[in-house]
Amino acid sequence: MCRYWSDVVQRLVPYIPGEQPARADPIKLNTNENPYPPSPRVIAAVARELGQLGESLRRYPDPLARRLRETVAAHHGLKPEQIFAGNGSDEVLAHTFRALLKHEKPLRFPDITYSFYPTYALLYDVCYEAIPLADDFSIRLEDYLGDAGGVLLANPNAPTGRALSLADIEQIVTANPSSVVVIDEAYVDFGAQSALSLIDHYPNLLVVQTTSKARSLAGMRVGFAFGHVLLIEALNRVKDSFNSYPLDRLAQVAAQAAYEDDDHFLSNCQHVITSRERLRQALERQGFDVVPSAANFLFVRHASFHAEALAKRLKDRDIFVRHFKLPRIDRHLRITVGTDDECDALIAALREILD
Repeated sequence: MCRYWSDVVQRLVPYIPGEQPARADPIKLNTNENPYPPSPRVIAAVARELGQLGESLRRYPDPLARRLRETVAAHHGLKPEQIFAGNGSDEVLAHTFRALLKHEKPLRFPDITYSFYPTYALLYDVCYEAIPLADDFSIRLEDYLGDAGGVLLANPNAPTGRALSLADIEQIVTANPSSVVVIDEAYVDFGAQSALSLIDHYPNLLVVQTTSKARSLAGMRVGFAFGHVLLIEALNRVKDSFNSYPLDRLAQVAAQAAYEDDDHFLSNCQHVITSRERLRQALERQGFDVVPSAANFLFVRHASFHAEALAKRLKDRDIFVRHFKLPRIDRHLRITVGTDDECDALIAALREILD
């Protein structure tokens, strides 16, 4: 503690990102990155933007990312003014807390979910209720049907991987007409149903997505919010009171190129889905309980070996998975779906450890 800190800083419990290994060539299955590279069009677009001498870098980027938003709007059948672009979905969510979720009634989100949510709530002084998931880690719809200051749900949920149906989401949105329902779809492209089709029907729905996962651009930090123009205006007001230029030139052209190569995107997603099912079967053969997943990771538990010890033994072999020291899930590991070779190495290491 420091006497110069603001009160809110002294009370903060910061989000802890997954470990970024310093060792060479680790098997990195702890931060849900896509194991495959982005579209070749991305590399070409970045090279064009840089040019021979990087001349464009001396100029500010478009503060509204117009060309990017036009491309994304055309991709999803929406209007550019229904889209907000930010520096990764984390920044988009941060602005959402400030712009749309601070009310007298508490915001509701699950007790087991993306751990940035309670951090943002504390940072922006948003009162909230952490609603317990069911014993099987599913979301109980009745817990989110009305009388809230807002609802925030990751779909699929993280770190569990379980997903809600589009009908379930619509029921929650319909039951909360006086507050904003935010659906965080960071992992939606790996098997869940997107709520984007509901945008034009419900002015209280905001959908958040990212290019970090399915489009292999975690290093570029580009995220979006989709919703009614008045919700997007609120986000832009907060953005322009914080940082008018959240997306640099390279990030904008990279994300635009990624959206222009649908074949590469769909192929990558399908490859991850196929590998996920292959990995699930291999883990179950080794005695793991695996939560049903619609994401690019699996949430697993072994009945006779503690998760923290397993994570440490794997790390000793340069294989990194994620363990959360949190109530209800401290016996579970979250394992990113890697390449088939990486998954095979994981299974071989687990076999040695468990034997």
